[in-house]
Amino acid sequence: MPIPKKYPARQHALNVKTHLKTKIPNLSNHALFLSGSIQESDKYSDSAKPFKQERYFYYLSGCNIPGSHVFYDLNKEELVLFLPEVDQDDVMWSGLPLSIKEAEEKFNVDKVVYETEIDSYLTKYDINLTPDINAANKQYRNFLESDDKILFYALDESRLIKDDYEIALMRKAAKITDNCHLAVMSALPIETNETHIHAEFVYHAIRQGSKHQAYDPICCSGPNCGTLHYVKNDDELGTKQSILIDAGAEWENYASDVTRCFPITGEWTKEHLEIYEAVREMQFKTMELIKPGVEWDELHLLAHKILIEKFLELGIFKGDKQEIWESGVSATFFPHGLGHLLGMDTHDVGGYPNYDDADEKLRYLRLRRPLQKGMVVTDEPGIYFSPFLIEAGFKDANKKRFVDEQVMKKYLPVGGVRIEDDILVTETGFENFTGITSDPTEISKIVKDGIAKGRSYFHNVV
Repeated sequence: MPIPKKYPARQHALNVKTHLKTKIPNLSNHALFLSGSIQESDKYSDSAKPFKQERYFYYLSGCNIPGSHVFYDLNKEELVLFLPEVDQDDVMWSGLPLSIKEAEEKFNVDKVVYETEIDSYLTKYDINLTPDINAANKQYRNFLESDDKILFYALDESRLIKDDYEIALMRKAAKITDNCHLAVMSALPIETNETHIHAEFVYHAIRQGSKHQAYDPICCSGPNCGTLHYVKNDDELGTKQSILIDAGAEWENYASDVTRCFPITGEWTKEHLEIYEAVREMQFKTMELIKPGVEWDELHLLAHKILIEKFLELGIFKGDKQEIWESGVSATFFPHGLGHLLGMDTHDVGGYPNYDDADEKLRYLRLRRPLQKGMVVTDEPGIYFSPFLIEAGFKDANKKRFVDEQVMKKYLPVGGVRIEDDILVTETGFENFTGITSDPTEISKIVKDGIAKGRSYFHNVV
């Protein structure tokens, strides 16, 4: 399905109004004013920082131009985009900016004007809601009402459900990411350091038109795979057994988020494959239950139950299954949530996590609500053998007594395994955006085929 020409900003503005009216029935004296990000320079330098558009602003405008603003007249339902004035000095360096006429053709708004007209709009209503006061909008602070919880509620609930346009963008991001993960698995002859894995992924993303990553790629090997957000990506692969790469390309500000694991030689060790198959079952059994109305908490807890059963089979856990469950020791090896919302942000808004939850199995779960049609979530169970987490967990004697430490030590070289796919909740079930295989036999073949080609097969200057 091709991506439509215009980002549906008008409909997004109406979505926000609909949610606002559930909290503020009379909006007659209200308007919305959101500012985009500005182009910043590094401190004590004229070098520009990488530009990332403010996500709430983008949701209401579809505009990636630095220094832009948007005004939404909640009464007239008129959406106005303000562009920065033309900087004559900058034209020499950067070329001509988008003209008013070109912007009117490009963006799904009612009117495009220059920022000099902002004051005339902000004086129309008593209350101009904005997320916060910042460097982009501080000159208008006297006209703005910021940090309004109701506005954040309306914006977050609107972004929660993805429309067809957003879904098309996310499918595109997912396809690019599939190709990048395949490239990484296929190029072991030129990947002798974690940095090479990082480089291979980003190289193939850029070749497909995705110049930005949704987040810093996590490229780890061996015991490093036990660190959840490992981003050093600079260790030698050496004689390690395992690779974990968690990386996702971005397309038009929409994210993908995919994790794959594979053996460095193409041959799974017994311990690596056992843990991999346990995680795969955690993902398979939770994913098959995804549909509207299902409580995400319940799927997350199901993953913990499967981990306990597998660890008992492998001999890592010992004792009574119910007592193991009640002890919370499974969180020592699966400390994060089953998944999170995905959209313009990798950990997208609207999940309402509770990081103060007394249940440590639920404490880091980023999505705490029933699934709805149109949500996009990640399903990403994991099992980790992190010395830091194990030491912390074993301070509780009631947890430690359920672990056979001699058996557990055999799995330490694996580091960790996570399998992560991007999932759209549909009317009756789900659609998996992620196409790169997670089958261990198929992964082994991809890696071995790449190794068989040898280093000379690959274009590699250094």
